[in-house]
Amino acid sequence: MVTAIVLVTTESERVQEAAQAIIDIEGVTEAYSVTGPYDLAVMVRIEDFEKLADIVPGKIAQVPGVARTETMVAFRCYSNYDLDRVWSLGFEEEAG
Repeated sequence: MVTAIVLVTTESERVQEAAQAIIDIEGVTEAYSVTGPYDLAVMVRIEDFEKLADIVPGKIAQVPGVARTETMVAFRCYSNYDLDRVWSLGFEEEAG
């Protein structure tokens, strides 16, 4: 699985419109509005690295309102999020 974070700058006042269109693109799992120099942080999760070339310049960058993209490919995932969710599920089952 390939995970990429695509940082998106939109034209002013078009953040929500762009996010709604981007989230409908196959391979996009989340789109967050963020603070800082970018308007959106978009998570792309795909099976094949080659598909990234179709998704970012071919689809995300072509969404109306998208002015610029910058892509980072993740090498490894370090997260407590999934572990916390697994442990809390086990606890809930015992408690219920």
